Amino acid sequence: MQPLFSSDDIARRLTEMGQQLANDYAERRLTVVSVLSGAILFTADLIRVVGLPLKLEFLRASSYRGTATSPGELQVECLGDLSALAGRDVLIVDDIFDTGRTLERIIERLNEARPRSLKTAVLLWKTERRQTSLVPDYYGFQIPDRFVVGYGLDFDGDYRHLPGVYALDEPGS
Repeated sequence: MQPLFSSDDIARRLTEMGQQLANDYAERRLTVVSVLSGAILFTADLIRVVGLPLKLEFLRASSYRGTATSPGELQVECLGDLSALAGRDVLIVDDIFDTGRTLERIIERLNEARPRSLKTAVLLWKTERRQTSLVPDYYGFQIPDRFVVGYGLDFDGDYRHLPGVYALDEPGS
């Protein structure tokens, strides 16, 4: 594994993002929608540094199964009441922006609830792999097209516990 970002790197960047979000959403009714499971650590740390009153909702979106390293059919499962997003400013928080198709599908689904606004925040952005016109509104780091683990990101359920972000030379190694 090759280290890409240490826990200190992540903490510094989250502080910057948190300040920007606090400014952008001051005096607004923010709801953060965390994409499980990969974004849970990022979401928890991010909402602490934002420091604003907010609601927290969850959804599950997955297109990878088992040890697959390329996506299959996307499954989106909302774990709360979508109507709770109506009229609110919604920030979707995900771990990684790869092709953009996952966030595009999530946005379509959440727009059904008629939020006041809908923006995205991702920890990692693989700029080379983007296949949509969508770009994340907020992002932590741009990364090359490498398979990454740690800080919530996994390979077949492993490595989520690592405090930093690492590139795997060969998935499974």
